[in-house]
Amino acid sequence: MTQVREVMTSNPTSCSSQDSVADAAKAMAREDVGPIPVVEGDRLVGLLTDRDIVVRIVAEGRDPQSTTVGEVASSDLATVSPDEDLDRALQLLAERRVRRLPVVEGERLVGIIAQADVARQGDDSSTGQVVEQISES
Repeated sequence: MTQVREVMTSNPTSCSSQDSVADAAKAMAREDVGPIPVVEGDRLVGLLTDRDIVVRIVAEGRDPQSTTVGEVASSDLATVSPDEDLDRALQLLAERRVRRLPVVEGERLVGIIAQADVARQGDDSSTGQVVEQISES
């Protein structure tokens, strides 16, 4: 059975809840990623996505220079452990209808796993079902 640690991206770029949304967006562009984990020290406290920026900043006419990441990042997160089976990550992706999950040991951020990571390693039929469920949201 494949474990999350075998397919996750280790040590993802992160930001602080006090960083500006503009700085977080620059980090996303530099790293070519859609989500950026939000940490206090090494403890995961949230996740900011490119969609959060569009919906909660641009669409509302807010200033990304003066708005902090903590004001708009999602904090009700599903997470997985690096030792969990990939099937568990698939299940959480489907249940929560999300495309990526932070990977934590305790509360410490150690990686991130995306739908694409699971698709490359997972069973084709299971992955197809998950993609379908996520796409319904």
